[in-house]
Amino acid sequence: MNKKWEYYSCDEKLVEQIQEKFKVSKLLATILVNRGIVEEEKIRKFLEPTRDDFYDPFLMPDMEIAVKRIMEAMEQKEKIMIYGDYDVDGITSISVLQKFLQKRGMEVDSHIPNRLEEGYGLNKEAVKEIYDKGYHLMITVDCGISATEEIEYANSLGITTIVTDHHEPLDELPKALAVIDAKRKDNKYPFNQLAGVGVVFKLIQAIGMKLGLEEKEYLKYLDLVCVGTISDIVPLVDENRVIAKLGLKLVNVTKNLGLKCLLEVAGYKKIDASTISFGIAPRVNACGRMGHETEALDIFLSENLEEVQMLSNKLNEYNKIRQETEKSIVENALAMIEQNKENEKSAIVLGSKGWHHGVIGIVSSKITDLYFKPSILVSFEDGIAKGSGRSVPGFDLHEALCKCSKYLEKYGGHEMAVGLTLKEENFENFKNAFEEVAKQGNVEGILPVIYVDGMVNSEDMKPEFIKQLEQLEPFGEGNKVPLFAYKGLKINSIRALTDGKHLKLTLKDDNLIIDAIGFNMGHLVDDYRIEDKVDVVGVLEINSFNGMEQVQINLKDIMKSI
Repeated sequence: MNKKWEYYSCDEKLVEQIQEKFKVSKLLATILVNRGIVEEEKIRKFLEPTRDDFYDPFLMPDMEIAVKRIMEAMEQKEKIMIYGDYDVDGITSISVLQKFLQKRGMEVDSHIPNRLEEGYGLNKEAVKEIYDKGYHLMITVDCGISATEEIEYANSLGITTIVTDHHEPLDELPKALAVIDAKRKDNKYPFNQLAGVGVVFKLIQAIGMKLGLEEKEYLKYLDLVCVGTISDIVPLVDENRVIAKLGLKLVNVTKNLGLKCLLEVAGYKKIDASTISFGIAPRVNACGRMGHETEALDIFLSENLEEVQMLSNKLNEYNKIRQETEKSIVENALAMIEQNKENEKSAIVLGSKGWHHGVIGIVSSKITDLYFKPSILVSFEDGIAKGSGRSVPGFDLHEALCKCSKYLEKYGGHEMAVGLTLKEENFENFKNAFEEVAKQGNVEGILPVIYVDGMVNSEDMKPEFIKQLEQLEPFGEGNKVPLFAYKGLKINSIRALTDGKHLKLTLKDDNLIIDAIGFNMGHLVDDYRIEDKVDVVGVLEINSFNGMEQVQINLKDIMKSI
């Protein structure tokens, strides 16, 4: 598949100034300029954030009201119900708030809706159950901003609700006592991209400040706040970067038994954002996807080593089952695509019986990555089709569903990801209508774009320069791993690894030999020959072997030099 290389327009004079003033490599200075981090204080905050870089939590809408009500509950020994979500952001949000309030001597319990039976967010049956258990104060975390009816119902039962959320509000806010969400139209908080657990952190910070607690009493939860923030794929900039950067330091020495056990089970040598994204998040999310959400919460709340070891093994097993289920659906979906030539269409829309609701969103993401086309996968059950969709940059998936809404019962989401429900009898009509919208959106003309931070040459291939780039971590949404182009290299050797899956090369620039690895690029092995001149783009890494360190390029694309 052809890819477009798009280069940042970089101010070389500014790069030199930053390089000189901060004594950093040209590579690091280039990234800072590309990211728009050029003022002295912004550079300091980006490279070395501290606890002083957190904003005042009382700038959040309704924070004062919420804190006052929670402190009243503390004085009156009132019990609190926390209502959360089944993903990592929701689970860590509950864990942080529940642990913090229990440390203050409060009686706290939580409710997580079952993904397969209740779905996302508040529902009236759960609210009634909370009332029947004698709770009169409910705090939502990572949900609630759109639960207008459910909160009205809670009000009618005499339950006071405090909403903490980070999702987009509807035109009308729910009639809760307090609605803490920096995406509110009347928001004055300086940053509105916090994860749900980030909003919870601001709540416990505010309570801590009102109670006159030492900072460590709320900062100690930054390990879990960091895990939820990185896992929720919010932009790792501004206050999220402060959370992630400081939080990862705590993750390395975490006292949370469950997190410690999960890190051991995941088996990562280095603890960074990738460890969270690929080691911790899938295991916690697997619980919610497979309908075992309470065990994900229990592992972070438990103080019993035997229990957390047992639970970490369970989470590992759930993740294996999730992987097997996902693999089976992927194989099934790919067979359908090949058989019906679905890949020749502008969009890929598939439906089948027996596909697991909790997993098809991941499969849709894989299909979209593979074919670079919007995809929607639905599972048929009792005449109803429920599913998920993923898109490519430049095609608004939610807007496309709006144009096909007459065939849908329910839908929601945003430009890049959606969930939907329709009657099975309407599936073919929906599929045809969606294909027409995708055609009109010129999906075929959208090429994947690789954003290149700059050009490099042999002078840049020094381990000490590449190591400096580690100061840019943690990488994630809003702070991607930097990519560099290196042109005019000669292929010195080329072969495929792992049954043809990966591509391994050595590349030559005069007397310099550079190793390169292209994961899932093994199919290109027959397109190139030794002595071919190529241009490559990729991530610059340090490869340590037998005590020796040398720079390696992790390839993202390769083409013959012009």
